[in-house]
Amino acid sequence: MKKLVYTVALLFSMNLLYAQMILTPTDEGSKVHFVIKNFGIKTGGDLTGLKGAIKLDPKNMSVWAFDVTVDATTIDTDNGSRDGHLKKTEYFDVAKYPTIHILSTKISATSNPGIYLLNANLTIKGVTKSVSFNFKVNNLNNGYLFTGEFPMNRRDFRVGGNSVSLSDNLNVSLSIFAK
Repeated sequence: MKKLVYTVALLFSMNLLYAQMILTPTDEGSKVHFVIKNFGIKTGGDLTGLKGAIKLDPKNMSVWAFDVTVDATTIDTDNGSRDGHLKKTEYFDVAKYPTIHILSTKISATSNPGIYLLNANLTIKGVTKSVSFNFKVNNLNNGYLFTGEFPMNRRDFRVGGNSVSLSDNLNVSLSIFAK
């Protein structure tokens, strides 16, 4: 009888292990980082306040999905004056658009094992544009770490206007921990 109960419990546990998971991104262990040239010098910043859901199913990639936001009011460039300026209307207009949102439209495997292609809609300041980039998924500390990066043009999202000193192009790197 003990063997039967043990076997049923083991099978039930394994089924849960491989069932669809809905993960919650956390700030702890995560980093949303950008780098842009300002007056020709690389300047970076970070955002926190992650919220949303990430769906995974090891047996069925078609259900994988990302629906994640980050709090635009948390922008941190290690310069309080600059951070305050970036929160204003010309840049992120955080009073009107307090979040930046990424919503997957399709996720697929690549020819490289463990590397996936994310097609998503990125919304900044009420403007939505398609982005596409490779990412990795790793098991880490009873959760999953999603890492990837992509280039973007800030002017596509009406961020920063016609600044002469600020580059139009920047790079965004994501290291999102979820459990």
